[in-house]
Parts: sequence; C-alpha cells; structure tokens
Amino acid sequence: MSAGKAAGNGDFRGPLDVTRAATIVLDSRGTVIGWSPAAQRLLGYRPHEIIGQPLSTFLKPATATESATAPVPVDRSALPIVSPLEEGDECVAVHRNGHRLLLVTAVCPLSDEGVAERVLVAAEREGLIEWESQLAMLHGLATQSPVGLAIHDTELHLTWCNAAYEEEIGLPFAAFRGKRGDELYPEGRFVTPGYPETLDAVIRHVLETGEPFLDLHFRGQQPSDPGPDHLWSCSYYRLQDSDGYVFGVCEDAFDITERYQAQQQLNLLVEAGRQVGTTLDVVITTEELAGVAVPEFADAVEVDIAAAVLEGELPDAAGVAGTQLIRTASRSAPADGTGSAPADGTPAAVEQLVRPPGPVTYPTGSPQLRSLASGGLVLDENTLVVPLRAGGNALGLVTFVRRSGPGIFDSGAVALADELVTRAAVCIDNARRFTRERAAALALQRQLLPQHLPPNSAVDLAHRYLPTDDLTGVGGDWFDAIPLSGTRVGLVVGDVVGHGLHAAATMGRLRTTVRALAPLDIPPDDLLKRLDDLVGQSAQDSADVRDTSADSDDVATGATCLYVVYDPVSRRCTMARAGHLPPAVVHPDGRVTFPDLPAGPPLGLGGLPFESIEMELPVGSLVVLFTDGLVESRDRDIDEGMEILGRVLADDHGSLEDLCDRVVSELLPAGTTTDDTALLLVRTRELDAHRVAAWDLPAEPVSVGRARELVADRLRDWGLEELVFSTELIVSELVTNAVRYAEGPLYLRLIHDRTLVCEVADTGHTSPHLRHSADDDEGGRGLFIVAQLVQRWGTRYSRSGKTIWTEQALPGPDDRTAMLA
Repeated sequence: MSAGKAAGNGDFRGPLDVTRAATIVLDSRGTVIGWSPAAQRLLGYRPHEIIGQPLSTFLKPATATESATAPVPVDRSALPIVSPLEEGDECVAVHRNGHRLLLVTAVCPLSDEGVAERVLVAAEREGLIEWESQLAMLHGLATQSPVGLAIHDTELHLTWCNAAYEEEIGLPFAAFRGKRGDELYPEGRFVTPGYPETLDAVIRHVLETGEPFLDLHFRGQQPSDPGPDHLWSCSYYRLQDSDGYVFGVCEDAFDITERYQAQQQLNLLVEAGRQVGTTLDVVITTEELAGVAVPEFADAVEVDIAAAVLEGELPDAAGVAGTQLIRTASRSAPADGTGSAPADGTPAAVEQLVRPPGPVTYPTGSPQLRSLASGGLVLDENTLVVPLRAGGNALGLVTFVRRSGPGIFDSGAVALADELVTRAAVCIDNARRFTRERAAALALQRQLLPQHLPPNSAVDLAHRYLPTDDLTGVGGDWFDAIPLSGTRVGLVVGDVVGHGLHAAATMGRLRTTVRALAPLDIPPDDLLKRLDDLVGQSAQDSADVRDTSADSDDVATGATCLYVVYDPVSRRCTMARAGHLPPAVVHPDGRVTFPDLPAGPPLGLGGLPFESIEMELPVGSLVVLFTDGLVESRDRDIDEGMEILGRVLADDHGSLEDLCDRVVSELLPAGTTTDDTALLLVRTRELDAHRVAAWDLPAEPVSVGRARELVADRLRDWGLEELVFSTELIVSELVTNAVRYAEGPLYLRLIHDRTLVCEVADTGHTSPHLRHSADDDEGGRGLFIVAQLVQRWGTRYSRSGKTIWTEQALPGPDDRTAMLA
C-alpha cells in the first residue's frame, strides 16, 4: 500500500516520502541545484529563483522559542528513500512571502560521483505528527486491537493477521498461514439470512463484486478447541491500490459469543414475561414455562407441581417434600431432527412427552429428591433442578436437561434458570390463588342460585347458567322463579358488575332481597324501586364506614335486573327492568319481539323512576329472560347477538330443554364464554276456566252467608267435600272482616290448582293483623283460626284496594280414604 490510498481518502505515504515531500538537491557546498514541484508548493519559490542559492537562504535551525514542543521523533525505519544525517530534524524555513514555517527534514547522501552530493526532503511538522498518529493506529490494530484482522489474497489464502485474530484461532500464525477460511472452519457457517453460508463463498463474492459485507454472524468451533460453538461478528471488504489493482480481502472478526448469550438470556426473560402467565390456570402456566425454555435454554424441561396447588391450596407444613407431585408439563426438543428420543442412554427427561397431568415419582438419589430434601437447586451433570417457590412457599420443581454433556450449566445458566423459575412461580402462585377464589365463588354461587325450579301451573320452565371462562372469574349473573299468590309466578334475571367472591356474594344478597319482596305482591316497578333504595342505602352505609364515596367499592351499585310477573288466570304479564336487556317474546305463530320496555336506571343510582308495562300473552307464548353475556362478546355487539337470538327462537320446534341447548350452542360456542350467562325460558299456560270461580258480593252482612253457600257448592262440584268445612270458616272470617272494616264491593275467588286458593278483595288498604286474644275478649280470634287451617296466607295490594288470600293443601288419597271411613 506504499502508493495506495485507503478508504476515507487517508494517504498513508509518510510526509517525508519523496513522492510527496519537498525535495531539494544540494551540492557539496550546500547550494541548491535541484528544486521539486513539491518544494515550490511548500515554500513558494520558483526553481529559477532558488537554484544556485545557498540552503541558508531559506532554511535555518529552529530556535527553542520557535519549537513550541519537543522535537518530534521520526521513525527512520519507515523512510526507505532517505536516511537522516546527524543534523537536527527540525528547522525553520522562510517562505517566499516572508512567513516562517516549522519543518521536519531528512537528508540522504548521494554517491561521490557527480555534482549532487545530498538530497534533502522537508515537510511541515504538523503533517509528520498526523502521519505518526496513523502509524500508531496501524500498530495498535496489529498488536493490541480486540478485533481480529486478517488479509486473504486473491486465491483466498490467508496472508496476514493481527494478534487478536491469531488468539481467536488459538495457534501461531505460522501454523495456519496460507490456509483458506473453509480449511480453518470446515463446519462453520454464516447464520445471517440472505448471505452465502461459507467463508470461501463470502470472500470470493467480495473479491468479484467489490461489495462489502458488514456485520455477518458466523457460527463455528475454534480451530484449536473442538468445544461449543462460538459466534463471531464479521465484516469483509476488498483491498485495492489507487489504480484499482485488487490484491485481496480484509476480514475483521469479533467474538460476540458472550454478548450473544447475554442477549439471548435477556430475550428469554423478556419472552417469559410475555408468554408465561397469560392465563390464570396453573397447568397452562407450567406448559407456557416449558414452551419458553425449550429449545432456547434447555433441550428438555419437566414441571412438577404439588397436588394441593392444583386445587388452589398450599402444601402442608412439610412442604412439597411430603406431598404428591403432579407432572403438569413436559417438553423436549427433537434429539436427532426426527422428533424421536436418542438411543444413547440420554436421561428419560429428554424424551418427547405429551400426556395429561399425572402423579410422578423419582428414583432414589435423583437430583429431584435431593432438591426436595434440601429445598434448594441441584446441578447434576447435564440436569438442573430448581424449586418453584413464591412468597416463601414451595410449589413444585422444574427440571432442565441439556444433552451436550457435563458441565454445560455454567454459573450464568444457573442464575438464568433460577430467575426464570422465580418469575414463573409468581405466575403459578397467582393462578393458584385465582383457582382457590374461583372454587370458593363457584361453591357460593351454586348455593345461592336455585338448584331446581319448583313446578307450577302458570308456566313451563327451562334454564341454563354458564360461568365465565377461567381467566375472567365467576360473575354475578342470577335468575329465579318465585311462586306468588293466586297461582301467579315472578320471574327474575339480574347481572352484578364484576367477578369473583364479591360479585357472587352480592348476587346472593340481591336474589334474597327479591325473594323477600316478591311475596308482598307489589307491582314490578315498585319492587325495583324498593330494591334500588336498598342497594343505594347499603352502598352509602358501607361508604360511611370506610369514609369513601358510595359507589367506590360496592359492586351492587350498577347491577341490572329484569322482573316479570305472569298470571295464568288472566294471561296478563307485567314487567319492569332496571338497566337490563328486555326479554324476548315468541308468539305462538313464531313471531319474535322484544317489548318496548322502558330501561330504567341500574340499581343503586337512584333519581330516576322505573316504569312497567302490561301485556296479554296468548297461551303457549314463550318469554325468554337472559343476561348480556348471552348476546354480547368481544367480537360481537349486543344488537347482532339479539338478532341471532331471535333467529334461533323463531325456529322453535322442540322442548324447552332442547331450545336452551340450541340457544347456547349458537350464541356461545365452546370456549367463547367471556362473561357469566343466565338464560330462563318460560312457556306460558292458562288455568282452565272451570278451575276458577269468582263472585261479586256487596259489602253487607248478608254476604257472609251467601259466600259460604257459594263456596260449599263449588267445592262439591270439584269433588273437594273434605275442604268444605274449613273453607266455609275461612271465607266467613275474611268476608266478615271485609264487611266490617273495609268498603265494597267485595270480590270472592276460588282457584283449584295445586292448592286450593281462596281470595277476598275489597277497596280498603288496611292490612289485617294476626294477634292473640285474651280469655275475656269477645272477638279477634277469627284470623288466628284461619291461620291454623291454611298452609299460608297473605295480603297483596293493588291500586283499587287489597286482596286477602289463603292456600290450603288438597287432600291426598289417604286423606280421602280417612274422610270416607
């Protein structure tokens, strides 16, 4: 490269090189007899102005003041053209225009023959300093640089390398000089996509095209050490002189194995943070751990979890050492590229294992048993066992296996495994806690939801309740069917905000409250108003205790509810809702409608009224009550869900149970439940007219006797002679109270259903009270006697007055036989 220029326009010719320095030829008297163009450029004198003049005309020794720094040492070995005399190297030259230059000179004597005796070369001192810096840089690259440098000739042979490259090879340069790259690394390959794989192919491409290859990753074994593969970052560029003559390729290589491994470890932890713990399921979390570790960190991984953890509990005081472990995940990388396990005695842990969780036992002396006994990690040749611990609690074990032989889990790998398992243990413990809470919430919910709905004459019922998926947790959806007086039935569905134990407990509170309010026989809108008041007061009471806002922590606030009352005698259906979706009504002709029912605010918000509507339903109509989890999902809005629901309901040709299944399968395919779902199907009936008897009576004393006659006659017509006496007593007392304390007209009704219902209605709004009479009281015992004769009794109110009702059990076959006897 003596005449060449490197990339970046750097000129590596020395400043005292005769091809670029100011050259002055002197005779024996020191007179200038030769003047180069470079001398003219440096000092400004033209040849005719200076030739024949003594050297001292323009060149003088530098004084101490003019030499600002110590003389610059010149590497004479780098000056093949000239050799210095014993004179000082620094001098001061006077430029033609008068300014002074600090120069560095060198003198070369010529042969004794001829006029010319010496050749003096001169250059500015600053140029020499720059050149010396470049020489120092080149020397450092050759001897001290950590980057390996090598030169390959046009035949691909290695002709030169620096000390770092020699150290990477692990042999003296003389031992591999002249070899090609593929001879040094026969198994090595470039792993950067889109580039040739072998060293020879890369170097040949750079020679032929001149296109440099930068930062290619090459993987292979060191020629002097057939151990684990190393990874190098390599760059290649063509070497040529200023005339374009190509004489080789320069290679620089840097071993990035440790850096790559550190980056891989960091990437593994990042990937573990992204992939492990995506669900709150213990088994899935362990499978995610195994999936992240194989094959990036280990050839095989097994995860064994204490049986108690799978149930949401912690192992007992003895820890995992004294409990049964369950293998929940086992994953292995293929041993030979075929997916089969090796046949060379490799431990069983590296076999391909895909099986459901099952109990596991360890052989005596195994690293797993030693880890269980010590409570710490155990490294045994190519097997590393790390205990799963979270919050000081042992949860199980993780076994890592590498196939490459003993000693391959170094301290860095052990630390990485420990960190990986520690992070996974937190996720597993979170899943365990969720499992426990979910199990408790499900158990509570099963206790609070109706296990079966009692049969009644008003409607046929079918229902489904689907808890949400494992990730979201148990919710607060609920439903109920409540028998009411007069053979009516109250139907309710509701949805509590949130999930978990709190939501399940709140659902139970609301359901219990509705069951307590429904028998009061108040209209649906009034019932929701009372429920709203109770929820709001409960939230406020809790807020007062915690000194927070009323809706900050009470999931009952914002709950929704739909309440429907159906009367099979009149076929009238009354409904109201609090922020809930309206029911679907399927008419006998298959037409599906969603009644225009005022929405009302969700419970606990207060400030807005609830409104109810009443409609008459044909016999055989279908009323469908549901929560939003049925029709709404992540990829489907409510309107689309309700459209699908209407389409399924319109195609109703089977039983209610079959229809329930079809609705669920269409709207909630397997695995898509993201919210709790409650579904209640109600097929309406009409009570046979001959089983109902009703009379209008004036509010006069004579009506008491008339009522007894009417009731006795009708009971005989129904074949209920056994109930004539008791019913006459009941009717006599109820009518007498109505005549005495209320206003007319009176309305008497008998219903022959699963029980005998007797109702007396008047226009009063005062409720009778059951009381104990003193021995000397002349009255007050009638209602007490009535209460002893009936199964239950009560009062319901309407806008026109009140109705006192009683229910008596119908006589069974044994009762009839006893009466006849």
